[in-house]
Amino acid sequence: MESASQDINLNSPNKGLLSDAMTDVPVDSVASGRTSVPEGLTLAEEEELRSELAKVEEEIGTLRQVLAAKERHCGELKRKLGLTPLDGLKQNLSKSWHDVQVSNAYVKTSEKLGEWNDKVTQSDFYKKTQETLSQAGQKTSAALSNVGSVISRKLGDMRNSATFKSFEDRVGTIKSRVVGSRENSTDGLHSPSGAGDKPPQDNAPF
Repeated sequence: MESASQDINLNSPNKGLLSDAMTDVPVDSVASGRTSVPEGLTLAEEEELRSELAKVEEEIGTLRQVLAAKERHCGELKRKLGLTPLDGLKQNLSKSWHDVQVSNAYVKTSEKLGEWNDKVTQSDFYKKTQETLSQAGQKTSAALSNVGSVISRKLGDMRNSATFKSFEDRVGTIKSRVVGSRENSTDGLHSPSGAGDKPPQDNAPF
């Protein structure tokens, strides 16, 4: 029986597969499966760094879970207080602007702009330009004032002229005629009809 089983195993179609597979895998491939040690590190140092990396990654995962829980709790508190996402956005923008104002870059930029402004306003070119604009404004105001005075004087002269007075007299005459004609027509309407056709009767005794 034993010899028969050995014959069956020898004649099996799977004969030699396991041994061939083991012989086909080179010994170096097993060693190459591990990451090579960086230069300047010993095997013990590498193991220590890998252990520390694993701990840091674990701490990061824990902190993420804690942060997510804190954010959920924060959202619940805001919901109970009636705060909307818009309120949170306003607070974030206000805080961001405050952070910008107190930042070193903003402070330095403001100081630099102040220095430039002082230099510009104290420069001779700026002073001359300001004086020129001031003089131009004064001349313009004086010219406009003179134009107004001339127009007023011309209107006064025109009203005192003979032509304008003659025109006023004509207008007054026309107005008087129009008013008089209206009064006459009104009196005619109120008089009794036919009164002018019959002569008055003489009631004197014979």
